[in-house]
Amino acid sequence: QVHLVESGGGLVQSGGSLRLACTASGINFRLFAMNWYRQATGKERELVASITGSGSTNYVDFVKGRFTISRDNVRWRVFLQMNNLKPEDTATYYCDVRYRGLPCWGQGTQVTVSS
Repeated sequence: QVHLVESGGGLVQSGGSLRLACTASGINFRLFAMNWYRQATGKERELVASITGSGSTNYVDFVKGRFTISRDNVRWRVFLQMNNLKPEDTATYYCDVRYRGLPCWGQGTQVTVSS
């Protein structure tokens, strides 16, 4: 059974930084691409960043240059370093893996950026 647990969210002022972490279990972690999504209140969940098992990364335009995704294939963790945060980054952030063709989500971690 796939299990993802996110941590690291919190309240930060505009321009500040946070580092999110997601710990995975139940999969052969290094074989899977991992994703970070976010969902703001009243909006659809949207992809933020992805990283393949070998470490290739991809970002959506609105976080390029501010967010960095990375992974630790020994400890089965994926990270999202978020710098220069903006109020519009306020959302619940979710770790995701596509296992057997289906999305698997963690419980999410709340990020709130005050202006």
